Amino acid sequence: MAPPSTDNVTLLLLDWSKGDKSALEKLIPLVYDELRRMARQYMRRERPGHTLESTALVNEAYLKLIDCSRVGWQNRAHFFAVAAQLMRRILVDHARSRNYAKRGGGIRKVSLDEAAILSEERASELIAIDNALTSLAAIDPRKSQIVELRFFGGLNLEETAEVLGVSSPTVQREWRKAKAWLYQEVKE
Repeated sequence: MAPPSTDNVTLLLLDWSKGDKSALEKLIPLVYDELRRMARQYMRRERPGHTLESTALVNEAYLKLIDCSRVGWQNRAHFFAVAAQLMRRILVDHARSRNYAKRGGGIRKVSLDEAAILSEERASELIAIDNALTSLAAIDPRKSQIVELRFFGGLNLEETAEVLGVSSPTVQREWRKAKAWLYQEVKE
């Protein structure tokens, strides 16, 4: 089966934005595999034994995406950028709720062996990265968007440049600066 053309996805997104509910029904089968790939990529970065699975992440993102019907979709890359941002927010919210539980909310008894496996370090790292990205967005929103699109969305330089309406060299330069800034911010 050939991958769906970018033009078909873009046309369906535009129709969906205009209120055509049947466009959404045609769109989902075309983008579902890519959404699953993105979710698996996210979950590979998570700690072993994470309670959220990639299918659940896709499903939660899908539910949030269908609420985005009023978004003026630009193209396929814009759609996946929004999907990536939603998945990141879902994982951050999940990590925050785990940290809430860690501080005593919803206490659950676990064995010593199980406790060794359930590392909170990854959840803390994700929250630290999210906080650093929020700080970066306040200083330089475009660099923050580039990080979201490249790291979390899995978009390449050209796709990121297309979504943001800038050149690929600009994305590459700002990507390097953003990574260096985030490294310093998270390190502190």
